[in-house]
Order: sequence, then structure tokens, then C-alpha cells
Amino acid sequence: MADPATYRPASGSIPESPGVYRFRDEHGRVIYVGKAKSLRQRLNSYFADFSALHPRTQTMVRTAAKVDWTVVATEVEALQLEYSWIKEFDPRFNVRYRDDKSYPYLAVTLNEEFPRVMVMRGAKRKGVRYFGPYSHAWAIRETVDQLLRVFPVRTCSAGVFKRQHQLDRPCLLGYIGKCSAPCVGRVTPDEHRLLAEDFCDFMAGHTARFIKRLERDMREAAASQEYERAARLRDDVRALERALEKQAVVLPDRTDCDMIAFAEDELEAAVQLFYVRGGRIRGQRGWVVDKVEDVTTADLVEHFLIQIYSESESVPREVLVPALPPEEEAMTELLSEQRGGPVGLRVPQRGDKKSLLETVARNAHEALKQHKTRRASDLTTRSRALQEIQDALELDDAPLRIECYDVSNLQGTNVVASMVVFEDGLARKSEYRRFTIKAVEGQDDVRSIHEVITRRFKRYLAESEKMGELDHLGDPDDGVAEGPGGPRGASPRNDVEEGAHQPLDPETGRPRKFAYPPNLVIVDGGPPQVAAAQRSLDELGVDGIAVCGIAKRLEEIWLPGEDDPVILPRNSEGMFLVQRVRDEAHRFAITFHRQRRSKSMTVSELDNVPGLGPARRAALLKHFGSLKRLKDATPEQVAEVPGIGLRSAEGIVAALHGAAVPRGGDGTGGGAPGGNDGEHTGRGS
Repeated sequence: MADPATYRPASGSIPESPGVYRFRDEHGRVIYVGKAKSLRQRLNSYFADFSALHPRTQTMVRTAAKVDWTVVATEVEALQLEYSWIKEFDPRFNVRYRDDKSYPYLAVTLNEEFPRVMVMRGAKRKGVRYFGPYSHAWAIRETVDQLLRVFPVRTCSAGVFKRQHQLDRPCLLGYIGKCSAPCVGRVTPDEHRLLAEDFCDFMAGHTARFIKRLERDMREAAASQEYERAARLRDDVRALERALEKQAVVLPDRTDCDMIAFAEDELEAAVQLFYVRGGRIRGQRGWVVDKVEDVTTADLVEHFLIQIYSESESVPREVLVPALPPEEEAMTELLSEQRGGPVGLRVPQRGDKKSLLETVARNAHEALKQHKTRRASDLTTRSRALQEIQDALELDDAPLRIECYDVSNLQGTNVVASMVVFEDGLARKSEYRRFTIKAVEGQDDVRSIHEVITRRFKRYLAESEKMGELDHLGDPDDGVAEGPGGPRGASPRNDVEEGAHQPLDPETGRPRKFAYPPNLVIVDGGPPQVAAAQRSLDELGVDGIAVCGIAKRLEEIWLPGEDDPVILPRNSEGMFLVQRVRDEAHRFAITFHRQRRSKSMTVSELDNVPGLGPARRAALLKHFGSLKRLKDATPEQVAEVPGIGLRSAEGIVAALHGAAVPRGGDGTGGGAPGGNDGEHTGRGS
């Protein structure tokens, strides 16, 4: 790591004009490219107050060993040069979008003597007309199959075309009327090219004139009593209409725009782009980007617009985005120059366009979720993640079992905690547990973590002593699992399946929960929470279990007693796994907290009346209208409620006024004692 002061340029030597700058490392490699309205102001901001920079920017500045710049005349030139350098040098600290998959296009090879319609992926070629992209290749083939009735353009490969020409015999498509058979001279090159151009016009959205022309010809054929030809033309019209039905109408007919939306977290962002032409969604495409620098949504929009449209010839009249880029005027000018006409760049505020952009955003969220799921489910990826965590934390073994703890509360009320378990990099939901904090009043995450770790490992020691083992964990009656067995534990079937390799409890005959001790305990928090967890283990005499914490704001990994955090690379598989474990613990904790908070909001004094079940509580409140009126009522008035006798009424009145009431009733009905109506009491959790 270099000291930024060693290569800081003199302030007076930096021009104040617009330009683009490059940070280079000690080997001369470009690690970051940026642009600025004023190079002096921007570059001075990297060196003036190093501590005020974002941690990722600090890392970039300390990795660099040199900075240089190029002056340009306008902000538009700065945008263009920035993109050119990013494309040329691929700097590690810049945002670079990549396709989350290879999207197929419908291509028409107008650069050939006999244009061909085909599905094409990869880089675009000069002289080829593209439509799409589409989410699936079969969607293209279905559309083409309908259109070939009306526009019988060649679809065969060059080899097939040459062979049929030598045989002087058309292929099957030529015989069934879905190819004009230029290979055997049924049409001239000019006639075939006209068919291909009509096909392109229809795909470009100029559909009305073709349908009207076919309908006119159909009526003329019917009037001339050419019924077979009229029937064929009718089928052609229906084929075109079916092709149009596959493209949903979302906006007015003349609307041409691109819809762009993002879904992002601390490490990655997914973007979805919907192509709307002639009011119809003509294609869809998605990208995923690693956020290796501190960027806002507006910054992501700017990088995306530069990278996508700088190489595209199809810039629409309007581009709708979730946030305007920082250099809005320069970006608009750049897009207009690329299109050769005015381009509107804006954020929709109301109406159909806003609704459609929300749909695009939902697609982006789903794409990001699927991307993370694919990464988590891959065995090689999980193995690499565990190895990276082992190396970063200097563990003796890979953390095959990880337990993560998180505390959740609302202003110190209904304080709960969660424990989630990951084995081999995958969630083990049947062994999740949740805790109700008992010994801590108010909002104190440090003491809450200490209590949870202490309670959890006290049971470990007790179970180990009971069984004469020191490598098995668990209390059969402890906690609540999330899994197929519901909130009180895993189902018997699940216990059998997962318990095949687990020791059995001698009293219950069922697999003991927490069959293995964790290799790594993670807490959601920084040094104070980590110190509390380690102190708890030390007080209990438990060793051999690594402890760390992840601080959410900066995504740093803290170890007990260390002054500096462990920094995992932002786009490493190890960081993704630690984040996923932490996020799952947070989700499980906040879900339990919301359940308890909802339960506490519905607690009533009637819950503590012995022998009064939910049905009779509801009947009492319905009869009197409120608890205050019920308290003012006499036993005789309470006994007027159906299902409640005089003796029960006397007990209810006495209980509401604080008098001791013996349990039991008059045999007129009842329910489960109040307080046991399915409420999770926190026993063992």
C-alpha cells in the first residue's frame, strides 16, 4: 500500500478545466478512471482529507502509486473518453456491466445477396439487422414461424442453401410455402430482398399497413370468387395477428422508449432494460455489476448509459430511468449525438410509464435474487467461499458449520435474538433457533449477545457432561426451529432424514439437536459485540470455536482483541457467504420480533382470567363493547352473556378488580387458560 502523499501532484499543476484522470498502481496498471468538470477540485478531494473518504475509495487511493490526466474541451468529450479508457484498461475499481446470460436476437442478414432470418447471439455484425433481445430463443422461433407464411424469407444455412441449389430442388420449407426458394430461382434476388425488408418493417413496428393490405386483397379475392386465395390471405392475417399478440401492448402506438431499472445491495446491482417500440415490448435484457466502488443509483445510471449506448446504433427517442445521472445535460447531448436526433432522458412520475418502470424494477429484483441463488447453490463457489474465509480468519479448518447471531428490538421493547446455522455453505433451517432476551432491559445489543451466547453454550456444556461427550451440542427442549416441522422443531420425518448421522438422545430416542459444535460463530456487529461473544465463551471455558463479527456499514470482519478489521475483497465469494449468513440471521430475528410485537399489541387483561378462553373473551367484548364497560358491570350483568354462568361471572369480575380467584368454573363452557393461546413463551429461547 502506497502513501497517497508520496504521489500527490502539486495543486497548482492540476488544471481547472474538464478532463479525465487515471490512477495507476506501482506496476503502471490503470486501476481507476474518472471524469470531472474541474480536474483540480476533483483530484484534490482524494488527498485533502483521507479519513473522510469512503473505505473503498481509501483502498483505491492507497493501492495507486501515480495519477495522470487528460484535458478535454467539453463534458461530453469527458464522458466519451472516460468510457473509452474504461473499455481499454478494464480498471478494477470501476463499474463494469456484464450480461447475466447470453441473450438471443432475431437477426436478418441484409449484408448477403439472399438475406437470411436467424437466431443470433454474441457480438453484433455490420450489415445485419437485429431485433430483440428476447429472453428465450423459442420465443423468436414461434414469432418467425408465424411470419414466414406472409414473408417467406430464407432461413437455411449457407451449406443447405448451396446443396439445394446444386440439387435444383427446394427444401421442405420451400414445398410448404414458408420459403420463397431463392435457391432454385423461384424469386429474383431483388424480389427476395424486398420480402426481407418487409419482414424487417413489420418487426420494427410498422404492422398496420401489412394487415390492411392483406385484408384488402382478401376482400378483392372473395369478390372475384377466388375463395381458396381469400382463405389463404385470411390465414395470413391471422398469423400476423398471432405474432402481434405475443408482444404485449403497454403504451400508446407511437411510443418508442427504453425502460431501465436497478436492484442493488452493498456488493452488487442488477439492471433490467425493456425495449418498447410502437407501444409494444419488443425485447428485454439484463446485466449484473459488482460494486467495487462507492456509487449511488444515479452513478450506476450514468455508467450504464455510457457503456450500453456508446456501442449501440438504436438509441430511442426517450430513455426512462429511476434516477437522473449527475451530468444530465452532457449525457442527454451525448445520446442525442449518438442517435442523430433529440433524446429525452427523464424519470417518470405518474401514469402508464411509471407503472411499467415499476414492473421493470420488479424484474431487476428477481434477477438479482436469482443471481445470488445461483452463486450460493454452486458447489465449487461454496468451497471457494469457505476456503477464503478460512484463509482470511487464519482458521485451522474450513468453517463447515457456521452459526450467526443477531439481536432485534424496537426502542428497547420486545428484545429477541436469532441463531441461524449454515453447513457446507448452505442454510440448515431445521436447526435455526430464536431467543427471547430475559436478563437485559432496554436496548443493549452487547449484553444481549453475551446473554444469548452464554445460554446457548451453557446447554452445550450441560449436554456434553450428561452424555459424557464434549463434541455434541443441544438441549432437546430448547428453542424453536424454522423448517418443515413448524415453529416448535423439525418434523419427525426430517429428524429421521437428517438424524441418520446424528447421535440419539437416550431419553427420547430422537436425534439430539445441534449434533455438531460450530467451527465459527458470527455476530452481527463490531468490536463490542465480538468482545462480548468471546468473553461469554471464555467465562464458560469453551475453546476451539472461532468468533468474528461483521459490521454492516462498512462490511468489515472484526476478530476478538484486534485493533484493525479483516477486509475481505468486495466481490469475493467469502464476503458473499458471510453477508448471506448475516442477512439470514437478521431476517429470522426481525421476523420473530414482529411476531412478538404483534402479539403484545393484542394482549388484554382478560388473558389472565383463569378458565376464560378466546371464544368467551370475544363474546364478552362484543356484548359490552369495551373492557372499561366490562369492568363497571356487576356479576349479574356479566352472566347475561351467553355461555357464562353466575359463578364464572363472579370470577371474571373479581379477576378484573385484582382479587384472587380460584381456578375452575361452573361447567358452562370455557377454553384454554389465558396466556396459553399459542403464544411462544420463550422457553429455551
